[in-house]
Amino acid sequence: MLPESRRSAGTAGSSKLTWSLNQPRVRSIVYQALLAAAVGFAAWYFVFNAMENLMARRIASGFGFLSREAGFEIGETTLLSYNAGDTYLRALAVGLFNTFRVATLAIIFSTILGALIGLARLSHNWLVAKLAAGYIEGIRNVPLVVQLFFWYAVITESLPAPADALNPLPSVFLSNRGFAFPILASVVPIEMDSPQLHGFNFSGGGLLSPEFAALFLGLTLYTAAFIAEIVRAGILAVDPGQFEAACSLGLNQRQVMRFVILPQALRVIVPPVTSQYLNCTKNSSLAVAIGYPDLVSIANTTINQTGQAIEGIAIIMLVYLTISLAISCFMNWYNRRFALRGSKL
Repeated sequence: MLPESRRSAGTAGSSKLTWSLNQPRVRSIVYQALLAAAVGFAAWYFVFNAMENLMARRIASGFGFLSREAGFEIGETTLLSYNAGDTYLRALAVGLFNTFRVATLAIIFSTILGALIGLARLSHNWLVAKLAAGYIEGIRNVPLVVQLFFWYAVITESLPAPADALNPLPSVFLSNRGFAFPILASVVPIEMDSPQLHGFNFSGGGLLSPEFAALFLGLTLYTAAFIAEIVRAGILAVDPGQFEAACSLGLNQRQVMRFVILPQALRVIVPPVTSQYLNCTKNSSLAVAIGYPDLVSIANTTINQTGQAIEGIAIIMLVYLTISLAISCFMNWYNRRFALRGSKL
């Protein structure tokens, strides 16, 4: 055995060698620490510089403005009642609900439409396949904001005034003021609140404004074009032998697609579709181009009135980040729970 002094010296030398910069692990820790310090310094510099500039220009900072009276009307409210005497916080909440409503509906309908068009492009019918391909190539190669302008112009210019509104179904009216329809007013007894023409517009019932309709159509059709290609790619990624094996068991084409092909294709479809859901949510911010009062539009009005641009933009970023992370978490859970399990069947 080695003497105690030599063993101690060997241990000390080994410890010194372990913490040498020649070791990859030590270099990794040092580089990460330096990077974290650089990011922290940059964040501190920008925050300090912004606060100095705000103080030099005597611009108020902080989120105290949220409790002040907004003083402006919002043309379209959903679940929250609102008037000009309410606070900026309530106004932003109305904008958030408007954004959430249009984004949720667009995601649902674009998923359905995209799946149908993706399947249509794989059809053996030449005309159906070419029409689906033409839709995909035409829609996704035109900027979304241009499509929003187009649909807004179609609704406001091609539809008649409320006095001459189209009446395709009882108590359902289409005009350049929007889409008026009956809503359930009471469950017991069942009573419907139907829209009635009063003056230059309809009152009662439900009303979808031209801005909402244009934004909903634009987001749905645009996102569906991308989802269609994702669905087509996911189905083509499944081994053709799976289709042949399923047919040999006596299943028809619909059963093969439902029980064999689609469960395996989901493992390819779900991750890129998640990205399209995120894009659809973020693209809803283009509502400001056609005057729909979403979160971005109301936040811009708030910034113009209060002059607190940093806080207003921070609120927008935080809200969209939260929504996007929530969608990502849900889709990742769905992918682990269903899509990946279905791929092992």
